[in-house]
Amino acid sequence: MINFNGNITDNLQTLSINNRGFAYGDAIFETCKYSHGNLLFWEDHYFRLMASMRIMRMEIPMNFTMEFLEAEIQKTLVENEISNKTARVKLTVFRDEGGLYKPSSKNVGFVIAVSPLETDFYLLNDAYYEVDLFKDFYVSPSLLSTLKTNNKAINIVGSVYAEENNLQNALLINTDKKVVEALNGNLFLVKEKTIKTPPLADGCLKGVMRKQIIDLVAQLPEYELEEASISPFELQKSDELFITNVITGIQPISKYRKKEFNNTVAKMLLQKLQVKIRLAN
Repeated sequence: MINFNGNITDNLQTLSINNRGFAYGDAIFETCKYSHGNLLFWEDHYFRLMASMRIMRMEIPMNFTMEFLEAEIQKTLVENEISNKTARVKLTVFRDEGGLYKPSSKNVGFVIAVSPLETDFYLLNDAYYEVDLFKDFYVSPSLLSTLKTNNKAINIVGSVYAEENNLQNALLINTDKKVVEALNGNLFLVKEKTIKTPPLADGCLKGVMRKQIIDLVAQLPEYELEEASISPFELQKSDELFITNVITGIQPISKYRKKEFNNTVAKMLLQKLQVKIRLAN
C-alpha cells in the first residue's frame, strides 16, 4: 500500500503516463530510515526537501509542514503494518501534470512508499567491498547535481558497470576529473588525522548522513575535517575510504584497485553515530 496525495491505495495504476516525474524526471525524493517509532534525522530530510523544491521552482503547499508529512509517513507505515519495525521510506514530490518541458503548473503532488528493512540499527559491514572509478560519464559540478531527483541515469549505468566488473560499488567523477561520490552515497577519505569529503561545489549529493558525519567529526579534537576536492590519485594514498547514506549508515571500502584499506575510523564514527541516535530519541 502507498500514500498517494494523502490517500492510501494499492500501488497499481496509480501514476498516469503524463505524470511529470515519469515523463520528464520533474520530481525530487527523500529516502529515510524509520526505526521503531522514530524517523531518523527527519528534520534534516525535511529541510533538504524544502530547499530542493525551491531550487526546482516548485510551489510549496501551505500544508507541507514537517508535522504534516511525518504524519502521512506514519499513516503509510501503519497501513502496511510495519510501524513497529524498521523500514525504508521514500517520499517523492512531483509537479502536477501539464505542459512539456515547461510545466503548465508549479503545484505538486506526492507519493509515499515504504518497505521493511532487516537491520534495526547501523551495523559495521566489514565484508569485502571493492570499488573503482566509473569514467564513462561525468557528474556536472552544479547545484542541480546535489539534489535527489528522478534524473539518475549515471547511477543506473554505473550500477550495471559495477556488476559487470564484479565490483560492490563505483565512484563517480565530475567534469573536472575530481572524485565526487559513490553510486549510492557520499564518499569520505581518511589520511592520517585528516578526514576529507568532496564539497557540494564539486556536484556531490547533499547527503543527510554526510551531514551527520561532518557534525560528528567536528566534535573530534584529534581529527580535522576538510571539505575539498579529491583527485583519483589521492584514493590510493589514503589510509581509509568509506561511503555514507541514511539506510546503510557507514560502509567501509576494503579495496580500490591494488590498494587495501582498514576501517578503524569508520568503526569509531559508527559507534558515535549510534550514541547520537540514542540520545536524540
